[in-house]
Amino acid sequence: MAYYLGIDGGGSKTTCAVGDESSLLATVTVGPSNITRVGEVGARKALQQAMREACSAAGITPRQVQRVCIGIAGAGRTEVRETIRTIAAEIVTGEIEVVGDMQIAVAAAFGSGPGVIVIAGTGSIAYGRDAQGKTARAGGWGYVISDEGSAHWIGRTAVSGLLRAIDQTASSETEPRSTVESSPLFRELKAAWKWQTLDEIVRAANSTPNFAALFPAVLSAAEAGDPVAKSVLAQAGRELAQLAGIVVQRLFVDGGATVFLAMIGGVFRHSPALRHVFFGEALKLDPRLVVSPQIIEPVAGALQMARTGGTTEQK
Repeated sequence: MAYYLGIDGGGSKTTCAVGDESSLLATVTVGPSNITRVGEVGARKALQQAMREACSAAGITPRQVQRVCIGIAGAGRTEVRETIRTIAAEIVTGEIEVVGDMQIAVAAAFGSGPGVIVIAGTGSIAYGRDAQGKTARAGGWGYVISDEGSAHWIGRTAVSGLLRAIDQTASSETEPRSTVESSPLFRELKAAWKWQTLDEIVRAANSTPNFAALFPAVLSAAEAGDPVAKSVLAQAGRELAQLAGIVVQRLFVDGGATVFLAMIGGVFRHSPALRHVFFGEALKLDPRLVVSPQIIEPVAGALQMARTGGTTEQK
């Protein structure tokens, strides 16, 4: 019996699926393994933990695995691919392929067919493939300068929006200290970062924090009716739709054929309001788009690519 591992290594979690030729045997999720964010030590810990625990749950040993496909951000860089391959080779003896996270997402969403995906998790990127196999991407240049609509972008923009709202509404320098306490967004950010005052939030925001960790706080504030939080989520939906539109225009310029669009990642999964804006803006940009309401799990694409030796077609 041949066994295969598919791994989706993200900035907030790592998911590993084990399967044989036709069945899914086990899936586990552990901490982040994006090497750019957690470093080589963190990536090694998460990836090896995921492989060991998934194999144990499936009742096999890592040495029985015939092939592994790992989808991870940054795989376009040789040093990242080789480092991740070395980490995996310390656990398994079978073939190891390291590809971009967008490649396994496209495989999960469309198999070997054409379409466009938008990933919105800790980071963000749009990626697509046409019927001839040509690919294109937009965004995903890193959280400091890009990753529009991602959890990191949402957290950072919410803090910025809160401070701008204070600037616009305060009539004196001291007034924000008393009025901001009534803001649901301020209360949620304060709880998330475990700070007590506005000054502490400002200091934290300027010390390169994990803005992605604020995403749940922004969601809670929006649900409580906070106008800044609601505006940030709506803006994120528009930004993600713009990324999709860029890829669609690069790949599907001719004819009126339907273009399939799929969503991936926790930002889409946890924010119906953002999804609603994304749907509407995407259709405004290109009425040919058909947006799948299902949130795709990229690990399924990684497992399929492991089974087929790096392709998305059944052998």
